[in-house]
Amino acid sequence: MNVDHILNTFNQHHVSYLLIGGMNFLLRHQPLTTYDVDLWIEDSPENRQRCEAALAALSAEWGPTDATWSPVAQLPAGWLSRQGVFALHSPHGAIDIFRSVQGLPDWPTSAARAVSEQTPTGIRYHGISDEDMLLCQLALAPPLQNQTRIQYLANKLRGAP
Repeated sequence: MNVDHILNTFNQHHVSYLLIGGMNFLLRHQPLTTYDVDLWIEDSPENRQRCEAALAALSAEWGPTDATWSPVAQLPAGWLSRQGVFALHSPHGAIDIFRSVQGLPDWPTSAARAVSEQTPTGIRYHGISDEDMLLCQLALAPPLQNQTRIQYLANKLRGAP
């Protein structure tokens, strides 16, 4: 997986996004295995259009069914408005696009609380705050919750080592 290339492409296309999920936790806290890059995008027509262009530049593929799976560059403009979450594949790694995130109020509120960081190679990105990461984890059904991540974030927010 080439997270730097994925984030850099989104930055070059001026996509308003927040890094969420395991990659955000991995880059900011602990090296845990993650198999995709989860991005929560600002859900506006203009930003969805920029996101579609970034995904096309990454040679991403998606389809509502296996029979219709294809490069997103071949899809009609506006395809990101079809549903709330997309799981895509690209030569650079799996990418999940979220138009909303369970447990968080709205994109502008989380964007205002987001942190600006850099990957180890210097690629800038915006990731959701520790508070929002914890809210996301707590909103998941108990079998899906990552108890290690919840405990780590809860301790960090309390100032515990």
